[in-house]
Amino acid sequence: MQIDTDAGTVECPSKSPRQPASPAPEFPGCRPVTITREDIAAWEGRFEYWDGDTETAWVVSEPTSATHEQPGARLAGLSHVIAGVRGAPIECYGTMDLLLRDKRGEKRRIMQADQSVYLHPWRVRLPTDAMEIGRHDRPDVVLEVDHTTDVRRGKLGLYESWGFPEVWVDVPEAGYAVRRPAGLSPGLTIHRLERGGYVTAAHSRAFPGWSAAEIHTALNEEMLSEETSRVLRRVGRALGTREGTSPDDTPWLRMERRESRAEGERALLVRQAERRFGAGTAERLSTLLLRIEGPDQLAEVSDWIVDCATGAAFLDRVETLDSHS
Repeated sequence: MQIDTDAGTVECPSKSPRQPASPAPEFPGCRPVTITREDIAAWEGRFEYWDGDTETAWVVSEPTSATHEQPGARLAGLSHVIAGVRGAPIECYGTMDLLLRDKRGEKRRIMQADQSVYLHPWRVRLPTDAMEIGRHDRPDVVLEVDHTTDVRRGKLGLYESWGFPEVWVDVPEAGYAVRRPAGLSPGLTIHRLERGGYVTAAHSRAFPGWSAAEIHTALNEEMLSEETSRVLRRVGRALGTREGTSPDDTPWLRMERRESRAEGERALLVRQAERRFGAGTAERLSTLLLRIEGPDQLAEVSDWIVDCATGAAFLDRVETLDSHS
């Protein structure tokens, strides 16, 4: 499906979002800065939005703060955990430019999100610099952090008209509430693109079953809690079930799971050896088992506990095992 905008035709494969509402978008908490078309290519600073027609960028008025930056960074870390449980990578691109060109191919509008998440980086057209509408696939999720801004009055309508499938808007728990635009209170809102435009949803479509309340907690808690860890595991497993993958498809997690199983098997062998040969043999075995990783080797040790008549004969056999076989 295609959307005709004032900047030309924009590809939108499956949705029909509406155009940004009039009047022109507003950017509370921002100040206008002139950046020419010639200068925008080399501009290294942050901004919320740049309009090529007026050569104006809207820059956040307040200095960059940890309160604003943490949720975006935290989302990247949470996505990494979910990816491990799912068994397939998730890529986060941070505050890259989201670019719309006009019919002549000139830069017309640019937005910068606080985080952009791709759930299937191996099968989509990924950006190498800016993400260009019509050239690259849109992120599955875009995060906006409204610490001293309010995207509802400007950027949200642009995201909708550009066909972004899911936008999360988080108002952090911490920070100076007095600096926030009126009407904002801590919490996270999920905006999902449906046929008629954005609708507010209780749960993410991209991350199945992850609720707005759970996401807000995960983005704002000081340390990763046990409850959030359970939620991430649930979401990762839901993605894996949907796509036929599991934690064993993640190399580092597969190694950790294998080592965890081996530790349990070693502990059982030591207990069995103690009952069969006594504490001295069990103590020596616990040291020898540290260099044994393979499940076949551990199975042999279990057999020898039964087969050997003495602790000395048993330990002689264990010492002959090659830890790399």
